[in-house]
Amino acid sequence: MEQRRVTDFFARRRPGRRIAPPKLACRTPSPARPALRAPDSATSGSRKRARPPAAPGPDQARPPARRRLRLSADAGLLQSQEHQVLSWVHPWGPSHQVSSPSSPEAPDSPEAPDIPACPSVGQKIKKSTPAAGQPPQLTSWQNQDTISELASCLQRARELGARVRVLKSRAQDAGESCTPEANGRPEEPCGEKAPAYQRFHALAQPGPPGLVLPYKYQVLAEMFRSMDTIVGMLHNRAETPTFAKVQRGVQDMMRRRFEERNVGQIKTVYPASYCFRQERGVPTFKDGVKRSDYQLTIEPLLEQEADGAAPQLTASRLLQRRQIFSQKLVEHVKEHHKAFLASLRPPMVVPEDQLTRWHPRFNVDEVPDIEPAALPQPPATEKLTTAQEVLARARSLMSPRMEQALSQLALRSAEPSSPRPALPATPPATPPAASPSALKGVSQDLLERVRAKEAQKQLAQMTRCPEQEQRLQRLERLPELARVLRSVFVSERKPALSMEVVCARMVGSCRTAMSPGEMEKHLLLLSELLPDWLRLHHIRTDTYVKLDKAADLASITARLARQARAEEGL
Repeated sequence: MEQRRVTDFFARRRPGRRIAPPKLACRTPSPARPALRAPDSATSGSRKRARPPAAPGPDQARPPARRRLRLSADAGLLQSQEHQVLSWVHPWGPSHQVSSPSSPEAPDSPEAPDIPACPSVGQKIKKSTPAAGQPPQLTSWQNQDTISELASCLQRARELGARVRVLKSRAQDAGESCTPEANGRPEEPCGEKAPAYQRFHALAQPGPPGLVLPYKYQVLAEMFRSMDTIVGMLHNRAETPTFAKVQRGVQDMMRRRFEERNVGQIKTVYPASYCFRQERGVPTFKDGVKRSDYQLTIEPLLEQEADGAAPQLTASRLLQRRQIFSQKLVEHVKEHHKAFLASLRPPMVVPEDQLTRWHPRFNVDEVPDIEPAALPQPPATEKLTTAQEVLARARSLMSPRMEQALSQLALRSAEPSSPRPALPATPPATPPAASPSALKGVSQDLLERVRAKEAQKQLAQMTRCPEQEQRLQRLERLPELARVLRSVFVSERKPALSMEVVCARMVGSCRTAMSPGEMEKHLLLLSELLPDWLRLHHIRTDTYVKLDKAADLASITARLARQARAEEGL
């Protein structure tokens, strides 16, 4: 009996699991958390897990297995409109998200624009949530209120998008104002400026300075050498050299484009090298060229052999023609150099046979290109090029309206066109003129004397032969070599040394890399200039060097420096 009462007590105390009414969480969705969340567990004060409900009785209705939230058609439409509003509010993508009412952010964030807080659709639905087990329904006044709020949010999102576009355009305008054009320095096109190895080609040549050719002229000389080699091979085996064959061979040899313009430049420099003609019937193996088409043929002009045989382009003739072409290029540069000397103040005149180097201020690499000569063109065939010829040939095959249009076009094309103004030719190089403000207060006689002395020095420099150039280079090294020579004699502690020993010691101690033979030439020059300090004694097959170690070394180096300046000014 007591057991039954305890059982009845627990049955009445814990009748079963209470089912809480479902909460409708239809809020504005945010990327941080989902829009709808189902309750995970029952809201009860006890921490124990609830027992499963008891089996219903026969008179009690069985509850559904899963309760789903069924929205009406109006609620689904409102949810899709709300998603459109969110896409307008987030125009920057997921990395720049704008705070929404359901996901609050810091109000002073610089990246989130200020959006007025407006109640979402989920809040409206939550206010009118019915009891558990009944589908939610929206009244007509709630529907109209929600649509008006959505329209206001959509309008606010559009205004923010317009503000973002305005800010982007202002940022682009500010970035363009910082370009070199806004600062008064227009940017030069990259295609017009030649690379540095072409603009300063003459300054980077090894060896002693001389009559160096510009870079483009050296490229043209290499093209002539390659072209002469290809033409010589074809000519020696009795094959007609055409431009198509020569072009392909030269481009394979030089890895550079070779066009008819380069052939015209070669003809301008060396007109007696080739004979150019337009011929038909030349056999070709190209698909795009027919045998009946005209082709540019290249025939080398050679002297007739003594025995009457066909002349051949041998290796000696190729070398001779190459030297002639290089000499003609030098003569072409000399003409521009002569014009430059005439424009100096005072003007200078240098004989061409005595010129050994260019003027220091003459920019060799800025010499203009060689104008290409005209090459033979194929004979012009009959072509209809004007509207009058077309009208005369096809008058019977066209309608009256087309005939009238062609006649009007013929009248328009017959009007004389206005001639274009000729561009003034710019000189290749102009010497920098001295500003009058820099020479203010200096007498004119002093200026004339300085200019005359400078012109004389430059004239002597341009007419100096290679032997004199080598002698001057040795004179510049002599002061240093005199110090090294004295230190060698002091360290050896001998009154005389053989030439081989002295040269070997000085080659190892001198800063300039020289061979023993070159060092011996410097010692011979030193004994020639200072016979009282350095003497050479020839004993049998050897040469001995004797040095006066008691002489003042400073006076010796001063005498060598004066001798070098005296010979350089000649």
